Amino acid sequence: MKTNKKQILRFAQDDMIGGFQPPSKEGPLEKHTAIFREEALEYRARGSRTPGDLLRISPGWTNPTHWLLVGLFVAGLIYAGFEQANEYATGTAIIRDEARSIVTATVGGTVGSIAVKSGQRVEMDQPLLCLDDLQPRADLERLNRELEAQQVDRLQNPNDPIMEERLATVRTQILAARAQLEARTIFAPRAGLVRDIRIRPGQLVAPGELILTIVGEDDPLSLFVIFPGNNRPKLKKDTPLRLELTGFRYAYQQLTIDSVGRELVGPNEVRRFLGQDVGDSVVLGGLSVIVQARLPSPRFKANGRWQEYHDGMQGTAEARVGSERVLVALVPGLKAIVRGTNE
Repeated sequence: MKTNKKQILRFAQDDMIGGFQPPSKEGPLEKHTAIFREEALEYRARGSRTPGDLLRISPGWTNPTHWLLVGLFVAGLIYAGFEQANEYATGTAIIRDEARSIVTATVGGTVGSIAVKSGQRVEMDQPLLCLDDLQPRADLERLNRELEAQQVDRLQNPNDPIMEERLATVRTQILAARAQLEARTIFAPRAGLVRDIRIRPGQLVAPGELILTIVGEDDPLSLFVIFPGNNRPKLKKDTPLRLELTGFRYAYQQLTIDSVGRELVGPNEVRRFLGQDVGDSVVLGGLSVIVQARLPSPRFKANGRWQEYHDGMQGTAEARVGSERVLVALVPGLKAIVRGTNE
């Protein structure tokens, strides 16, 4: 049985409208052609290529892209197999003037007056501040009056041993009162620049409390870095150290480790080592190791300008403590294979 073009189009149209129901008297060709859409049959009947052609992949660009991807994959494997990934230890860095003089209160009391300002140059034994001395001065005056009365009594009874003993006691008390009065004035222990004044007039201070710091104009500055204790076996002398000070972002300073602490120390010991003036500002946890580095110059460059290092400046320091191939870092299971090969 012959099937013409009109029958084929009619079967396709019936399929689009109400679903395909093959006629019982039609042959196998009509059953198969009815599954095609009318547009597809017309396109097939024309036998020509139009802008509405089916999607075709051109090997003109797929082949170069394929080999490009293969090349990138191979290059990535080579890079991961030979390139090293560095491991860094990060710690808190603090600049310290090891020759600084920390001035503390020898006695307790209320701050009366402060004779200096931060940054002012002072000479040795120059008065720095005075504590309220009203009560000590009144005690000294009372003892002086008592001494005069005891001397009068002694003149009236020159051979009385009790009067001589009382007179000696009063003299001893006067010496102690004078020492207490003199201790109310704090003097500079050395010549230098006043830094970090911690007190204000009217403030109550306790014996041993930090008052201020005096530093020399030419004192050498050192950098101390507090690293977590687990990095102690990996830190070595002459290891490069990168410093970034707080407030000077991306102004990296390249230094070298001079010494590494032999022992691990706790937070309290670290604070005692750093000093009262900055120890409390450092956040610590667990055991730490202290690393020291020497600053090559008293200045550093940041934001296109030269800046001076100052005692107490803080920042972050990084030291390289190890390295491994990128491929091993990406695939941790390869570490055992590489370790066995090296052994």
